[in-house]
Amino acid sequence: MSHKFGKEDRISDTESGDTSDPTASDEDVASWISWFCSLKGNEFFCEVEDEFISDDFNLSGLSSQVPYYDYALDLILDSDSSTAEILTEEQHELVESAAEMLYGLIHVRFILTSRGMSAMFEKFKTCEFGRCPRVLCNGQPCLPVGVADVPRQSTVKIFCPKCKDIYYPRSKYQGNVDGAYFGTTFPHLLLMTYPSLRPGQPTEGYTPRIFGFKLHSSAEAVAAAAAEAAAQAKQNSAAKSRAEAAAAGAKAAAATQAAMDTSGTPAQQR
Repeated sequence: MSHKFGKEDRISDTESGDTSDPTASDEDVASWISWFCSLKGNEFFCEVEDEFISDDFNLSGLSSQVPYYDYALDLILDSDSSTAEILTEEQHELVESAAEMLYGLIHVRFILTSRGMSAMFEKFKTCEFGRCPRVLCNGQPCLPVGVADVPRQSTVKIFCPKCKDIYYPRSKYQGNVDGAYFGTTFPHLLLMTYPSLRPGQPTEGYTPRIFGFKLHSSAEAVAAAAAEAAAQAKQNSAAKSRAEAAAAGAKAAAATQAAMDTSGTPAQQR
């Protein structure tokens, strides 16, 4: 999802408030990264450091995956590009979309570094990624995870370290974010790096009951067998009905033919 981005969108609170300095400059304008991470639905992202993005080694292979790569990178780093002035309005929108994709692909690499995991660890401590919806996990904080490392395959999910299952984020806006921007590795590597974050495994599970009595372990098998027997009986009944209908049709056809044979044609009667 592309978002229009301009300087007017990044004016800080101090510049727009009553205490603003009339000589406010670009220093009072939020960076593209800060602006992007503050958008609704992008709460799972942390701010990637400029030094990390400026290192070409960290961006290896991304230029072939992202259209308008150079323009997108300049936009992310707030670098003025004179050649960007020749782009059409439609091309500017494509650059903005490319910048979001490029940032996501950079982000998934950054959060696997020590500094990136530290930034995500701080967000985890304040439950910014949400809590496990499973009742018996008692509100366990979760971590973002992707089910694929290739973009446009699946949206981001949240992983519960307690029940070790994944769930959809509660926010529909967060649920639209590409899961590849967090990857399949991050939450598990973070828990290995910070072992103190690992919660104890659930000590209890939900027990189904009918009128207060626990269901016997064979109850599901018995119910499944009964359902299968009922389905088979239904099929047999349908087959029997078709056979009876076919027999009745054949009998009626035979009776009609016999009647025609005995009556003969008018010419034969003469």
